Amino acid sequence: MPNIDIPKPNIQTMEVTLYGTQPLICHKFSEKSRKMMEDIIAGKPSSRKPKTQQDIEEEYKESFYYNEKGQISFPALCIKNAIVGAGRFVNLPMTQIRGTIFVEGDNAGLLSIKYKTKVMRTDRVRVGRGGADIRYRGELRNWQIICNVKYNANFLSKEQVINLLETAGFSQGLGEWRPEREGTFGTFTLIKPETVS
Repeated sequence: MPNIDIPKPNIQTMEVTLYGTQPLICHKFSEKSRKMMEDIIAGKPSSRKPKTQQDIEEEYKESFYYNEKGQISFPALCIKNAIVGAGRFVNLPMTQIRGTIFVEGDNAGLLSIKYKTKVMRTDRVRVGRGGADIRYRGELRNWQIICNVKYNANFLSKEQVINLLETAGFSQGLGEWRPEREGTFGTFTLIKPETVS
């Protein structure tokens, strides 16, 4: 077996704040919505009834993730995925980024979100094979997420990680209708805007 020098990982952690530059559209699939979509894809007869105001309010509330304290939150993994996706714009292999950077969440993998405004959106969406439906989802404006980012400094410097995060915020975004999915929502920066307290 050849003598291969394997350096000890140089794991560093830094705290960053992601400041939303566009509203964040949240859409956690409820079990009810997931089952309905699976039935549509499977071609089963629809048992759907017209939504009542109570159904609408419930769907809106269930579009958010909540941590164990009941605070509106967001999956840390989605932030990592945005960072990984940004690799294609800076000529870094996404497989390398995936094993080099991690975003820490709580026990459920969530990060709490601070925001100034919360509103309910009413959006027409495509479902299954050409079908359409109305979705009631939460939108957060002037939002920010504080998170700890762990990275292996043997492969990436702190400055490179910061630049990757900025690229991710601009080109990938978070949530529904983000740039990665041909939208304009969910973009972010590490630079604190004057409008955020």
